[in-house]
Amino acid sequence: MSDKFFQVAIDGPAASGKSTVARLLAGRIGGYYINTGDMYRTLAWTALSRGINPERDPDGVVAMLSSCDVHYRIVDGKPLLHRNGEPVPQAAIRAPEVSGVVSQVARIPALRDWMLEKQRECRSLGIIIMEGRDIGTVIFPDAKFKFFVTASPMERARRRFAQKGEVPEGATVESVAADIARRDEIDSNRPVAPLKPAADAEIIQTDGYTAEEVTELLAKKILSERV
Repeated sequence: MSDKFFQVAIDGPAASGKSTVARLLAGRIGGYYINTGDMYRTLAWTALSRGINPERDPDGVVAMLSSCDVHYRIVDGKPLLHRNGEPVPQAAIRAPEVSGVVSQVARIPALRDWMLEKQRECRSLGIIIMEGRDIGTVIFPDAKFKFFVTASPMERARRRFAQKGEVPEGATVESVAADIARRDEIDSNRPVAPLKPAADAEIIQTDGYTAEEVTELLAKKILSERV
């Protein structure tokens, strides 16, 4: 690829496999994988750790932002998410209690405005593969490549079950699928940056496909075009 500064936007609903695909794709085409969901999870985790309930006290979450600095740094050749100068622990931000409130955090308009520039700053890192829910529509509307990766709620529930520590004790595939469908409803109908494909995004339905197969499909589409 001749251009060392371009963006690949990968959007899609929760547990659609977009994070895994984005991570694999970064290695495949020589770019940096940026997980915007982890950025929102970090703020949800921070709010909970400070005793702030995002659903009942969104203003408290917004007030918290003045003492937060969330950004990616390149460490040992890879982007690593930091909060206030310290690496963010993945186990903490992927805990079930954080997963349960992250949509409430992400729907706060002032927080999304604050996060927008944090995400756009990543352009300076180089070739960026960024995934989330509004990358192609809001964060990088001029991205060179846009994909919307999705799967059925039941398929996504099965994938979530395979991710250790991400479902509450006693959950079933059916209950997780119902939770995922509810989150889709919240994300798709929020007034700011709702979950939807960009008009020029290619829809990638992943039921029945492995992450490696989806990654190869996207890589071929990107590498076949001259940047």
